[in-house]
Amino acid sequence: MAEEMTYEQAKTRLEEVILKLEDKDLPLDDMVTLWEEGERLANICQERLTSARARLEAVRPSQTDSE
Repeated sequence: MAEEMTYEQAKTRLEEVILKLEDKDLPLDDMVTLWEEGERLANICQERLTSARARLEAVRPSQTDSE
């Protein structure tokens, strides 16, 4: 399911995870689980951004085309 998330969904969930991780009373096992989820979400965000950048570069005229 996580791979089907949009950038916005993953970013919003990552922000929620970060807020939960800031709780100093969070049990260690919960903290590790949240950290792992956060890593997966951060990777999804990075993949979506990389994909969007590649798509934009593919349709943008290159510098040499305009010269």
